[in-house]
Amino acid sequence: MSNATCNPDKRVFRVVVLGVSTGGVQALKRLLGALPADFPLPILIVQHISPEAGNGLARLLDELCAIRVKEADEEETMEPGCVYLAPPNYHLLLEKDAVLSLSSEPPVNFARPSADVLFESAAAAFGRGVIGIVLTGAGYDGGRGLQRIQEEGGLTVIQDPVEAEAPSMPEHALSLVAADHVISLELLPALLQLLAGRHSEQGEPS
Repeated sequence: MSNATCNPDKRVFRVVVLGVSTGGVQALKRLLGALPADFPLPILIVQHISPEAGNGLARLLDELCAIRVKEADEEETMEPGCVYLAPPNYHLLLEKDAVLSLSSEPPVNFARPSADVLFESAAAAFGRGVIGIVLTGAGYDGGRGLQRIQEEGGLTVIQDPVEAEAPSMPEHALSLVAADHVISLELLPALLQLLAGRHSEQGEPS
């Protein structure tokens, strides 16, 4: 189910921020794999992952996807059309000058990295220019941060919990946010291209 329409949102978006946990690897393969190499917005992602994990997920996704995927580095300036994954055991934050920062502050919602930390920093930095997305996951991370994005005028997207491998994160987000779009993973790439001012060959969500 989607609340999307065939008319693109009139806001000008500057960044996509996304939180995902259980079931996230397959979800990210499907989502990022459907985006073109010249997708025009940077995408910042928090995937809950073991603190001992290396950068294997970023390398795997970069190999599978046309769009560039990498782990975020401290004081790196985000670039259009690049996907940045939060490194294991570090919160990822976005500063007002489009610079990324990493933090070893305590876990939030039992998670480091935490989607709430990323979302709240993005909302403070770019307000109406943020697209916030919560996908499949166990627990409650992402809901509060998505609420903050909405309060600052950004756009909110939640995966339909009915189809999510782990529905807890989408369900919790929906309990806090009247989302702009509640959408299937299949339709999400087309929606993102529409919001970014692009037309997808897969067709528009309806």
